[in-house]
Amino acid sequence: MTLSILLTCGWFILANVLAMMPSKRRHWPQAWGLITIGIPILGYVVYEHGPWLGLLVLAGAMSMLRWPVIYLFRWMRKLVR
Repeated sequence: MTLSILLTCGWFILANVLAMMPSKRRHWPQAWGLITIGIPILGYVVYEHGPWLGLLVLAGAMSMLRWPVIYLFRWMRKLVR
């Protein structure tokens, strides 16, 4: 298994552990940290394995961090109107 896939698996485990912890701020600081760590890992996966596996990892990350993605789409929809 390559380093990029191992880092991706570690990222997913970290995301699951952080989601199980109670948070008074609704997990937003953890989400921003995961996004900050996840973008370079995603780039590394695309570099080593190509865009198809990168899209698969992106879809998995978007399912883990669905609320930041929902707010991003709402914000983009406001800009278009």
